[in-house]
Amino acid sequence: MKMRCYTFCILLFAALSFYSCRETGAAATDQDKQTEATKKEPLRVGMVTGLKPEKIDYDKELHANTWEGVLKKIKECNIRNYSIYFKKIEDKYYLFSYYEYIGDNYELDMKKIASDSVTQRWWRETDPCQQPLPDAAAAGEIWSPMDEVFHAQ
Repeated sequence: MKMRCYTFCILLFAALSFYSCRETGAAATDQDKQTEATKKEPLRVGMVTGLKPEKIDYDKELHANTWEGVLKKIKECNIRNYSIYFKKIEDKYYLFSYYEYIGDNYELDMKKIASDSVTQRWWRETDPCQQPLPDAAAAGEIWSPMDEVFHAQ
C-alpha cells in the first residue's frame, strides 16, 4: 500500500510538473507571437531591369562573387533577404530583384548605399551589363520598381 501511494505521488508530481511546464511554454509561445505581431512588417521591394545578351556571363560571374564591401553596406543599410533572378523572355533577358527593408528611414539608407565608394565601383561594373526598361531610362535609373500584387507568409 505504501508503495502504491509513493508511486501515485511521484506520478502526480510528474504530471503537475509536466502540466506547469506546458502552460509556461504555451504562455511563452503566446508572448512570442504577440511580440512578432507587433514587429513592423518589412518593406518588400521588387525591381526589374533588362540584361544585355553579350554581358550575361560577366553579370552572372560578378553576382556569384559579390564584393564583401557591397554585401556589408547592404546589411548596414537594413536590407535583408536580397535575391536577384535571371530570366529569358522571348528574345530578351531580364534580372528581377527582391529584398526586404527593415530599417526606419528608407531614403536615408538608400542615400548611404549610393554614396558608398565600394558600391559606386560595383555599379560601374554592373550597370554596363544592364539594359534599363523605358520607364527607368526616362528617370535616369537602371532598375524599374514593380508593384506587389500578392504576398503570403
